[in-house]
Amino acid sequence: MKTTVIGAGAWGTALAKVAHANGSDICLWGRNVDAMTQLKRAGRNERYLPGIDLPTGLPTEVDLAKAVNGAGCIVMAVPSRAFREVTARLANFDGVAVSVTKGIEFETGLTMGGILEETMPLSKVAALSGPTLAEEVCRDMPSAAVAASGAPGAAETVQQVFHRPTFRVYTSEDLIGVELGGALKNIIAIAAGASTGLGFGDNSKAALVTRAIAEMRRLGVSCGARAETFAGLSGLGDLTVTCFSSLSRNYQFGLRIGRGEKPEAILADSVSVVEGYPTARSAWNLARSRDVSTPIIDEVYAMLHEGKDLRQALLDLTTRSSKAED
Repeated sequence: MKTTVIGAGAWGTALAKVAHANGSDICLWGRNVDAMTQLKRAGRNERYLPGIDLPTGLPTEVDLAKAVNGAGCIVMAVPSRAFREVTARLANFDGVAVSVTKGIEFETGLTMGGILEETMPLSKVAALSGPTLAEEVCRDMPSAAVAASGAPGAAETVQQVFHRPTFRVYTSEDLIGVELGGALKNIIAIAAGASTGLGFGDNSKAALVTRAIAEMRRLGVSCGARAETFAGLSGLGDLTVTCFSSLSRNYQFGLRIGRGEKPEAILADSVSVVEGYPTARSAWNLARSRDVSTPIIDEVYAMLHEGKDLRQALLDLTTRSSKAED
């Protein structure tokens, strides 16, 4: 079965490498002709994965129609802001459509899987998520992820494409839970980075992560997710690595804010997309529509999108009235 990865950023490239190593019939699509040529000929994607050796001869394509021709599985690895526009061009695809993009659409409150159900209605929708930093995956460091779908056999198809000794793939039927875990953790990672930037220690970060899990679970369950999903790879696992690793884009974004830089200035010189930035706004809006208490998300949203002072946001979060642990 041919698998096409749409999006040649760090994560799309890493997944193409994993599938290629498994012997899969793989094609990687990207917009930039020069970048695709360099990747195919020299085994390099210097813009997103500098210094990483990739397989030479990896099949690439810049024509979307040619890239997906004959594919039984399409993996969507484009930024959330472009997700609806790109997937709408694939409306007639009837195989397995996998989202690996972690975001929430502001206008609708839909995860990327929800968008796929609208834009690619003939497909079997799935998601692949977990604590999987692209650079470590490319270096064959042991990692694990979870493939989720409510469509019969779809998660198992994704598992078959990507599962290997250094990249274990588990399956789940909780598509919305797996997707929300992946999306919401990026917001928390920004807060974790900001905490470090302010000079706080591991006690502070551990408290943040623990309370964030409760918050993520609360919002997820209100959207139909299973509570236990947030204790798994796409919840606690992804949250942990994103909040503690220097390789995390969202963590680095928060770190620079904590050290005094302005969000807009950081975004302007960022090579990769910082998905936590738009997701903070979308999650805040989703929580309001569900009448769910999300104090950490609320403060990150206010800091990023309403210009609230970081120290004031922290003060307002830590001086909330005492309560029982949930």
